Amino acid sequence: MAEETAQIKWEGKSIAELRGPTADQIWSLLEDFCNINKWFPGLDVCNQVGGELGKPGLTRYCASKTLSTYGCHDEGECLSYEVLENNLGFKSYMATMKVLEINGSDAGENGCKIEWSFIADPAEGWTFEDFMSFMSFCLQSMGKNMEQDVLSG
Repeated sequence: MAEETAQIKWEGKSIAELRGPTADQIWSLLEDFCNINKWFPGLDVCNQVGGELGKPGLTRYCASKTLSTYGCHDEGECLSYEVLENNLGFKSYMATMKVLEINGSDAGENGCKIEWSFIADPAEGWTFEDFMSFMSFCLQSMGKNMEQDVLSG
């Protein structure tokens, strides 16, 4: 009788808090799924390769020093996607990005936060801690780029 072992999944979440921009302002940048290279550090190319913008089933091709293909499903201010082909070591990776309004109590300070959560098979060549650190770095950089764009525009 073959012994079955349960595959352990990685699950995590990173949050970037942005001061000033509203959730609607940041969402308008994030929902443009085929232009994420404007905000994501180190991502040089992001092109639509299939499906329809804003509709489930959209597929994009992203490239830098790494190769990845993504499929997405957009629901309001929540975007879910799956990495289909990649050279990052993932066999399975699904993620969700949400933009939520936050209202500060300090002198009416407002802003929003981006939550990026994922579930994945462990990736070859990564530890969970290293991947979480990378994910947090990417989200913080992306959030800062979006915040600067909104505040300067």
